[in-house]
Amino acid sequence: MGDKFTGAAGPVFVFLAVVLLTLGALCFFVVVQPTLAWPWLSTPVCVLLAVNTFTHYYYVCTIPPGFVNDSPHPPRSGLLWAKKREPSRRAGVRWTETTITKASVTRCGRCGEMRPERSHHCRICNRCVLKYDHHCPCTTTDTVYMVIASFCLAALGWRHVLSALGWYDEYWPYLIPPTIFLLLYILATVMCFAVCIMAAWHIWSISCGETSVESQDHEQYRKMARGRGEAFVNSYDLGRRKNLELFFNVGQDGYPLYTLILPLRVEPYTDGYSWARKAGYERHRGIRQGEELTDEDDDED
Repeated sequence: MGDKFTGAAGPVFVFLAVVLLTLGALCFFVVVQPTLAWPWLSTPVCVLLAVNTFTHYYYVCTIPPGFVNDSPHPPRSGLLWAKKREPSRRAGVRWTETTITKASVTRCGRCGEMRPERSHHCRICNRCVLKYDHHCPCTTTDTVYMVIASFCLAALGWRHVLSALGWYDEYWPYLIPPTIFLLLYILATVMCFAVCIMAAWHIWSISCGETSVESQDHEQYRKMARGRGEAFVNSYDLGRRKNLELFFNVGQDGYPLYTLILPLRVEPYTDGYSWARKAGYERHRGIRQGEELTDEDDDED
């Protein structure tokens, strides 16, 4: 019942998010931005931040998450796609200095699809998703830009809050009513802290080479390994920096670093059927064949 409600309420949440983002941007550009110093520098930066926030949220709402058994797509190109470097392709992946292994395949106990490792069944989409993390109307990149945008409004708009409260006993000259500005300022401040925690958690998980689902599974694996006097080793963990490079697909054989600050689309480093692993590893250490947790095991927890 909860999954059906979440799926049905999704479009409503997305609509409210778009409305709030739009009102927040209007408040910033109508009230705060005209008073910033060095407008020749601050205006382009603010516009780039706003474009990134809206564009990445548009990507979140319109790009499929990557369902198992989706038809493979050819390399993309166009105005919104970042220009690729000259990679060497191997087994559907684009990375040369990292060990790439084909993912093992199992059958989903819910939908019956054959799926590679790191895939999980989304109960809201009712389909298996490649490298499933959780069903959410945001991504890591989008939350990072939301944090920066809300922080800018909160940090740069406090003087206007005092003016809206009548502290300076001055006339409010802006088209945005002071009450609306105050409400959105409070919302931006709260959202800055809340989304910052969420974004920090996701970046930490990425740097550890695991998704939210895998983070929970790995805790169970560590307990099982300790019970046998062994140590669990995550074979996907290539080190903090390398994990981040692989996730954002930047670096020597990925995309240029400017793709982190420009609202351009990039392809993932893998097709979801092959994964980068520690050299010499074909599976996690400390876990034996058949001990891997399934979606059904997660439900029981």
